[in-house]
Amino acid sequence: MSWSAKVALAVVAALLVLLYLLGPILMPFALSAGLAYLGDPLVDRLQRHKLSRTAAVIVVFVGLTALLLPALVLLLPLLVDQLRTFVGNIPDYLAWIQDRGLPALGIFLPEDMRLDADNLRRVVSENLPEAGGFAKEMLGMLSRSGGALLTFVAGLLLVPVVTFYLMRDWDHLVTWIDQALPERQRPVVRTLARESDVVLAGFLRGQLLVMLALSVIYSAGLSIIGLNLALLIGIGAGLVSFVPYLGFIFGLLAAGIAVLAQMQELTPLAWVLLVFMIGQVIESMLLTPWLVGDRIGLHPVAVIFAVMAGAQLFGFIGVLLGLPAAAVVAVLLRHAMERWRNSQAYLQP
Repeated sequence: MSWSAKVALAVVAALLVLLYLLGPILMPFALSAGLAYLGDPLVDRLQRHKLSRTAAVIVVFVGLTALLLPALVLLLPLLVDQLRTFVGNIPDYLAWIQDRGLPALGIFLPEDMRLDADNLRRVVSENLPEAGGFAKEMLGMLSRSGGALLTFVAGLLLVPVVTFYLMRDWDHLVTWIDQALPERQRPVVRTLARESDVVLAGFLRGQLLVMLALSVIYSAGLSIIGLNLALLIGIGAGLVSFVPYLGFIFGLLAAGIAVLAQMQELTPLAWVLLVFMIGQVIESMLLTPWLVGDRIGLHPVAVIFAVMAGAQLFGFIGVLLGLPAAAVVAVLLRHAMERWRNSQAYLQP
């Protein structure tokens, strides 16, 4: 192994160790880097229209805020209301599961394991109007661990600030990294970087659009059925759909339980299944081929493994970085395979 290769491996190992040690505080920086990466092409396009880099970044920020803020203002109250509905209906869900759901499967709970649904319903109804028995308790827990609260609040405040500076200086950072490479390694690294950029940018932008579209499809379909928690379950299923089939499985189970507890009938289950089957068909036949295509080049099992491995190694930050890292690794492996197939060791008889 050459000296440069040893140095490269040492740098990668040091970065992984640093990522593991700093994982709890890296979330806002990773999120900001992702937002800056996604916004950089738009900023570059505005620059070509004679805007300065800073002015272009400001225009992108203002435009995104104008799009996202009304959506948050409209959605947050609805989500909070549905969350309150869910909490308030927990006794009914549990009562249905133990009185009808489990017996339908031939499972009967002994008396000492059965829940007192009426008493649980009374406790919830007494605490729910305070809006905040749970919120107050969570706030108290965060307040007692002042460091965690400070880190959380600082992280939220840091995201727009760090995103702004990263987006403004993105081209300078890329140039700095390029100039730090050895001259003879630059052509290969540039080729790999360009291919990784095409794969990563296309996949991330496409997957975000797929998640948004599925959230709308699931929420609209469940609302038509009449499910009280349609928005909450629909958005949740859409957000976790970046893992193959997870959105479908999670949404189908959650909506199935909710619709049974709400309507006390089996017929609406068929409509829930229809909603998620339609969403799955639209995703696999239209959304994913059109918006994502085969840009990442990873088998669904590899995608699931990348997300789970990232979560196991680095927690939530690993979930965010798992798929992007896997996309880059896929590009590197393809090039390594090409070099291997063109090598003397492979070609010799």
